[in-house]
Amino acid sequence: MFQLGKTIVSEDIIEKDFVCNISACKGACCIDGDAGAPLEADEAKILDDIYPKVKPFLRQEGIDAIEAQGTYITTEDDELETPLINGADCAYVIFDEKKVALCAIEEAYNQGEVTWKKPISCHLYPIRVQEYSEFSAVNYHKWQICDVACTLGEELQVPIYKFVKEALIRKFGEDWYMELEKVAKNY
Repeated sequence: MFQLGKTIVSEDIIEKDFVCNISACKGACCIDGDAGAPLEADEAKILDDIYPKVKPFLRQEGIDAIEAQGTYITTEDDELETPLINGADCAYVIFDEKKVALCAIEEAYNQGEVTWKKPISCHLYPIRVQEYSEFSAVNYHKWQICDVACTLGEELQVPIYKFVKEALIRKFGEDWYMELEKVAKNY
């Protein structure tokens, strides 16, 4: 672990490689698991605001889940997440013709309907950020369903921090990312 400003960063994001291999995993991270995507407080309001523009991109099951549960849910631990369809798929998941899971929010973004790409937790994955009162912990979240992404990352020699560069800059800023690159050069 090392410190960058008000973040404590795991060396794993520098030392380990990762490149999503969505053609192999079919977007399993959006349909496996037992919880929705973690949300920051301001993202809940964004979901409320953009829902009418995202709704045309959603599957009926997603619309039903969102209209029953809301655009986001609050867990027993007072954390915010995207709602799920029958306890499985994220309510915002759609599928392409090859049955690959995609994000309806990101699809609306790509088509110019909204200006928000997707929740930062999704954009940062496989990095997870845990907020504490004095700092943010920036860690690699290893999940078996992403083994093919680790293999592809190793083949292409792309460290995690480079794979999620855009998301890290979105979360922490350009200056923070440039400092991270300086640290990475010394590893």
